[in-house]
Amino acid sequence: MSFLIQNPRLILPAHRLPLSLSPLRNPRQLLHGATIPSATLSSPHSNLSSSEILSIRDSLLSGRRTASEIAGEYLERLHKVEPKIRSFLYVSESAMKEAEAVDRMVAAGRQLSPLAGVLIGVKDNICTFDMPSTGGSKILKGYRPAFDATAVRRLREAGAIVVGKTNLDEFGMGSSTECSGFQVTANPWDLSRVPGGSSGGSAAAVSARQCVVSLGSDTGGSVRQPASFCGVVGMKPTYSRVSRFGLMAYASSLDVIGCFGSSVADVSILLNVISGHDRLDSTSSKRDVPDFANELASLNNFDSKPLKGLRVGLIRETIGEGVDAGVSSAVQAAASHLEHLGCVVNEISLPSFSLGLPAYYILALSEASSNLSRYDGVRYGNQVGNEELSSLYGSSRSIGFGDEVKMRILMGTYALSAGYYDAYYKKAQQVRTLIQKCFKDAMNDNDILISPAAPSAAYKIGEKANNPLAMYAGDIMTVNVNLAGLPALVVPCGFVEGGPVGLPVGLQIIASAFCEDALLRVGYIFEQTLQNHRFVPPLYGSS
Repeated sequence: MSFLIQNPRLILPAHRLPLSLSPLRNPRQLLHGATIPSATLSSPHSNLSSSEILSIRDSLLSGRRTASEIAGEYLERLHKVEPKIRSFLYVSESAMKEAEAVDRMVAAGRQLSPLAGVLIGVKDNICTFDMPSTGGSKILKGYRPAFDATAVRRLREAGAIVVGKTNLDEFGMGSSTECSGFQVTANPWDLSRVPGGSSGGSAAAVSARQCVVSLGSDTGGSVRQPASFCGVVGMKPTYSRVSRFGLMAYASSLDVIGCFGSSVADVSILLNVISGHDRLDSTSSKRDVPDFANELASLNNFDSKPLKGLRVGLIRETIGEGVDAGVSSAVQAAASHLEHLGCVVNEISLPSFSLGLPAYYILALSEASSNLSRYDGVRYGNQVGNEELSSLYGSSRSIGFGDEVKMRILMGTYALSAGYYDAYYKKAQQVRTLIQKCFKDAMNDNDILISPAAPSAAYKIGEKANNPLAMYAGDIMTVNVNLAGLPALVVPCGFVEGGPVGLPVGLQIIASAFCEDALLRVGYIFEQTLQNHRFVPPLYGSS
């Protein structure tokens, strides 16, 4: 049974609605990349009152706090709760030194970079030159790349402090972070439950405020499902919006690097920094990158219907059979809230929706069997000595890989084998084309689509460990978006019963390709008007 802290038809606080202001002349400007009238923003990012990143920046520039004090606070909390959560596989030894360098810049009156003093967690399948990057696998235990992933390099150039490497399901293969080669991460809302996966460490670290924001990767929902389970904001950008250089490949045609934050504003700022073309990734897009954060409009600039006229499609297949009643209720309450904000919400059907899960697992595992062939103890990976080369390969992979990875490699190799390629892989590619068409047709009639991010709230650790099919079914809400290459944002929208104070539920918002700015604007308004919902886990209060 679900419970909401307040009536789902949440109202805008009256003090935020100056009568002299009116909504945009064409409300659908929100969804088609039109710039917000300049009068609505007095200065860049001035309206982002919920941004922890900008709060840190303001504290540094005003002299109220130092970067060392801020970093010390986060590191103290990180180390205090880490034995309970186990979000990190490695914690930086130089974070305080980097914070002290920021303080010296402030004292010298030098201009601060956009993310100066901001502590960021990085999923351990994203390469960092100064820290181990294991992909959560024992086969890469101790591996230190000679380079940063492009996304990490851009964050460092923007002044960010990488506080450590977060735990994950081995090579991103899992939905609970129970398949890590090193440890199981717990959910900050209830330590007996999973944080989701495969980016569970990144989501849990932000939820518990062990870092300000974090990077994850999303192949079939690995950012969005953990964001829902942990009550944080998660962003999966359009495929090719963010460079994949330095991301350990799982399924190359599906993988993207995504963002976690405690607010839409922070995710917007983070996405802005890591997006854009990269000559080291031939698949990265050359499209211009909007200033995502600066296009977020304050509620002070709208009347009581800030999303008036927005066409929203609630995907019928995501709120029926197989979805927990509490999750369905919370998402329908969120749809009612969008209606109150002026949206026109209609249920729509995606006929191909149920085909996404089997197609995804055939395609993803086929690509994985190819991508992971490099970890043989010779080219990459820890070597188990043997006189015979074939035995060396077999021993290195057998000892280095976990059970889930081995199973997925075998399944992918089978789908690609002679006699089965046409029956499985080729047919799955045809289904992928069908899914892309269904989404395109739906977007012709709707500006955004909404659904739950997962069919349930966070479940108990070990509950699905021996039932891989049940685990895979948990990705049903998210995999279609990856197959279509579309962007999707998850924002917390309510709670269901469970744990000490309830378990968070995330609303997934989907838009057309390269419309991240639209998603973030809608998500920001939704977030700012969701009254009396405080998505801070009890562990944070006790830390």
